[in-house]
Amino acid sequence: MEQIKGAIAVFLGAASFGILSTFVKKAYANGFSLGEVTGVQAFFGMLFLWILYLITRLFSTEHKPYPKRTKYWKIIFAGFSTGVVSIFYYKCVSLAPASIAIVLLMQYIWISALINLVVFKQKTNRKEGIGIVFILLATLFATGVFQDTVADIDIIGVLYGLSAAVAYAIFIIVNSKVGNDYPPIQKSAYMVTGAFILITITLQPVSSLQSSLNASIVKYGLLLAFFGTVLPPVLFAYGMPKTGVSLGSILSAVELPVAVGMSFYVLHEQVTALQWAGVFAILGIVVWINWRRRGVAN
Repeated sequence: MEQIKGAIAVFLGAASFGILSTFVKKAYANGFSLGEVTGVQAFFGMLFLWILYLITRLFSTEHKPYPKRTKYWKIIFAGFSTGVVSIFYYKCVSLAPASIAIVLLMQYIWISALINLVVFKQKTNRKEGIGIVFILLATLFATGVFQDTVADIDIIGVLYGLSAAVAYAIFIIVNSKVGNDYPPIQKSAYMVTGAFILITITLQPVSSLQSSLNASIVKYGLLLAFFGTVLPPVLFAYGMPKTGVSLGSILSAVELPVAVGMSFYVLHEQVTALQWAGVFAILGIVVWINWRRRGVAN
C-alpha cells in the first residue's frame, strides 16, 4: 500500500513537470518575455518553499536531525544550475514547438551518463549503453527529422534545448551530491533562491515586471511555481523512498508523454504518428533500462 501511495506521488510530480511548457507557451502568447516568465516563477517558487519550510518547522511534531555540515551558500550556488535549466528550456519553448522542446530536454538521460563517464569515470553497464543508443535513434523520430515538420524547427531553438538538457544533467548530478545533510524542503528553498539570484542577475526581470506586473503574469507565475518548483520536489521527496529508484525513474518518464499530449490537445501543435512513436519508444526504453528481472527493485 505504501508503494502504491509513493508511485501515485511520483507519477503526479512528473506529470506536473510535463505541463510546464504549455503554461510557458500561453504566457508568451500573452506578450510576456523570457525574463518575466522565469523571474516570476523563481520568485514565487522561492517564496512558497521558504513558507512551506517554516510551516513544517513550526507545526511538525517530529524533527529528524540533520547535521547541516554543508555551507548554505554552496547549496545556493548549486541552485544556479536550476536557473540555467529554466532559462535555456523556456528559451527553447519560445523558438520550438513544446512537443520538440521536451524531447530535447529528455536528452539529459545520455548526457548525464556521458558526464559521469568523463568527469567521474563511472561507466554505464551494457543495458544502459544499449538503451542510450536507442534513445538517440528514437529522438530522431520524436523530433520529426524524417518528416517535413523538421523544416519548421528553429536550429537555435534546438541548441537551446540541448543546452537545457546539459544543464539539467548537471543539476541532477549536483543535486545528488550537494546539500543532502539538510531537510529536503530547506535544500530546495536554498536551490531555488540560487536560481532566482541567477535569473535576476542575467535577465533582470524585476525592472521589466515593474512596468508590466498584472494579474495575468501573477497567474502564470503562481501556476509555474506550484507545478514546477513546489509540487514536484515535495511529491518526489515523499514518493521516491517508497518506490525505490528503479520504479521512480520509470514513473518519472511520464513527463514526456504528458508534455507532448498537452502541446497536441491544448496548444494544437502538430504531432505526427511517427513523432508519437518516437515519444513512446523513448518512454519504453526508459522503462526497459530501469526494469529488473524480478519486477522493479530498489
